[in-house]
Amino acid sequence: MPTISVPKQQFLDLLGKQYTNEEFDELCFEFGVELDEDTTEEALKANEEPEFKIEVGANRYDLLCTEGIAQSLNEFLGRKETPNYRLSKATTKLYIEPSTQQIRPYAAAAFLRGIKFTEESYQSFINLQDKLHSNLCRNRSLVAMGTHDASTIQGPFYYKALPPTDFKFVPLNQTKEFTGAELIDLYKQPEQKNNLGRFVHIIEDSPVFPVVLDSNNTVCSLPPLINSEHSKISLNTSDVFIECTATDKTKVEIVINQIVSMFSRYCADPFVVEPVEVVSEHNQQSRVTPNFTPNVMEVSTAYINSCLGLDQPPQEICDNLKKMSLKATPSKNAGYLEVSIPITRPDILHPCDIMEDAAIGYGYNKLPKGEKLSNANFVAAPLPINKISDIFRAASAQASWIEVLPLTLCSHDENYKFLRVKDDGKQAVRLANPKTSEYQVVRTTLLPGILKTVRENRKHTLPIKVFEAGDIVLKNDQLERKAFNERHWGAIYVGKTSGFEIIQGLLGKIMQTFRTQWVADYGKAASTRGYWIEEDDSLPTYFPGRGARVMFRPKEGGEIKKIGTLGVLHPEVMKNFDLPYAASYVELNSEVFL
Repeated sequence: MPTISVPKQQFLDLLGKQYTNEEFDELCFEFGVELDEDTTEEALKANEEPEFKIEVGANRYDLLCTEGIAQSLNEFLGRKETPNYRLSKATTKLYIEPSTQQIRPYAAAAFLRGIKFTEESYQSFINLQDKLHSNLCRNRSLVAMGTHDASTIQGPFYYKALPPTDFKFVPLNQTKEFTGAELIDLYKQPEQKNNLGRFVHIIEDSPVFPVVLDSNNTVCSLPPLINSEHSKISLNTSDVFIECTATDKTKVEIVINQIVSMFSRYCADPFVVEPVEVVSEHNQQSRVTPNFTPNVMEVSTAYINSCLGLDQPPQEICDNLKKMSLKATPSKNAGYLEVSIPITRPDILHPCDIMEDAAIGYGYNKLPKGEKLSNANFVAAPLPINKISDIFRAASAQASWIEVLPLTLCSHDENYKFLRVKDDGKQAVRLANPKTSEYQVVRTTLLPGILKTVRENRKHTLPIKVFEAGDIVLKNDQLERKAFNERHWGAIYVGKTSGFEIIQGLLGKIMQTFRTQWVADYGKAASTRGYWIEEDDSLPTYFPGRGARVMFRPKEGGEIKKIGTLGVLHPEVMKNFDLPYAASYVELNSEVFL
């Protein structure tokens, strides 16, 4: 949870009331933040200005500066309306060159015109950038911001990726020109370790560095490290050019929106921002940033009332949401509200977030207790699928198999190539920015993790008999999350011989535990509940002629389902995982037993 420091007196002036500490602590509680500390006593001894230290939610980026939290509290108290953020006409372009695809492919930009900083607001402007860099931007690895005195540079602007020795500029607070390579060496010095040196690793190994230039080929910044001394902003800067570069498009749009929404209040025309047209011809894309179009979401009034144990009319819910900067009106669909989400609230992702804000607006302390919430289940109980998994675990352990708990992430090769399977692009969920090649996809079978576990224990006495009951993840574009978890059980026998009869015996033990009989002649016993196996040569992970699918009829006359696979693993699969043994494997979908 980030903690922000705000000047105490300035903050109380913005709220329009001189609160006592007890009163302010109560206000923070009602709003959903926490007064962590009042530094008045220590500050007076040190002859410094007292501060409030306020702990805010990690996803409330609009509360990371004095202006943002004061605005939100004033709206909560009904003293101010939500600002009407507007865009003027875009007169400048930012061109993103194809070379940036190698390192930081996204960018956004905007101007704040006629801005009038005070010492307090200028410092708040700098502090918000630092907070966003360390929070949402993940220490500049996802997004990096650069702010410039617009009077010193000339549009249009160009975002390129250049070799480290192909450009020179004077970095911020320096007097000497450096190439990109020389700057890396400078910031790798021991005295820079806790300053800019901690960001060097983001780009130092790249063959090209991201650079923002103006129309005169003047370097504005080398993200994510440093801005140029040439375009340095100061307390007297009246026109500010803000550029953001990123590896994540969603994050960069959130960052630019937060910066301009918080400080456009100081512009000559308050809350009016001059956008920039971002042109990316290699992506066949041109867009205007920032984008002030509010997100609109429908939410059921019955859902909100049932969760809170209330019976509020729609207008009362709308009034409560207004306190939280959300504009709500009754929808054309009866029983629903149409909620307009401003650019300052990217944390609103689901109707449950709106329900939470409705609760805060109503007042947590005023929510009913007792019988009105009797429709909610407050007694914890295991999910049915977890009970099924426990049965698998008990039966496997009784058969002398040992449980393992591998990671759910694996490399793409481990999930496909090493198992002799081709990726059709329709199953595996890929990580957008994997930190290492070992964690590229979410597994679609338990086998890679089990084989990696056996590999690390291959010097143990044979045979090795291990199992896992865990989740795999599969894509489904029809779902809201575009993917779903599916509980599986898998077990392997590794030894000098494949032990196919042993792994088949374990399958029989499992099915016996679930009161599921073996159907020897499934063609004739068409209505019998039970399971059987069928040879399947379409399974490349198994040795030809030694692979089978496990079939299951859940009830008499029920639909026959394929619930898993069984067989002797192909020698090539074992070799790919550095295992000089033979092995048999079985994997079942546990959810068919629910």
